[in-house]
Amino acid sequence: MIVTEIVPLDKRRSKIILEDDFTLVLYRGEIRRFGIEEGKPLSEETYQEILQEVLLKRARERVLYLLKSSDKTEQELRRKLKDGGYPKEAADYAINFLKEHRFINDQDYGRRYVEFNLERKSERQIQYELQKKGLDKEVIQEILREQPVNEEAQIRAYVRKKCLKPEEMDFKERSRIMAALGRKGFSYDAISHVLGGFYSDI
Repeated sequence: MIVTEIVPLDKRRSKIILEDDFTLVLYRGEIRRFGIEEGKPLSEETYQEILQEVLLKRARERVLYLLKSSDKTEQELRRKLKDGGYPKEAADYAINFLKEHRFINDQDYGRRYVEFNLERKSERQIQYELQKKGLDKEVIQEILREQPVNEEAQIRAYVRKKCLKPEEMDFKERSRIMAALGRKGFSYDAISHVLGGFYSDI
């Protein structure tokens, strides 16, 4: 692998850009220690030395630090490591360490996420956000079967908060409110059921 460029990130660290856009982030002292120079090859032996002596441990410490502030899914942590210049081997090592010590479990994360947002977000919005975080669609559906979202209750709460009176709405106003609720991810059935005549429950 040829070192194509060394780009300073701050006063202490630089990004090492290798062929095929493969990157590493190292401290300047480490760059000197391993004899890394622009235009020169980085041998597989030296790369493995960097990986074993520096990057594996640093990746593990990084994910532990990230989990201190908030729960994260495996995909979120892998993305953070990739953005931080950690190679796949270091990311795999760090994620496996977390799994072995039960620091992360995407299914448990999903359950906590649904429980926290059960009365705040629509089912569709929860599904979308959990899929973005890397949870499998079938896993999300299983969690939502365990903890179903009461969309009608949320819509009633929305109507109360906005001081709306569905029984007095004309077609145009009702369509506007239905569209707003639809953008929040609520199903048409739940919206029409609440706005369609159950005014005594609101």
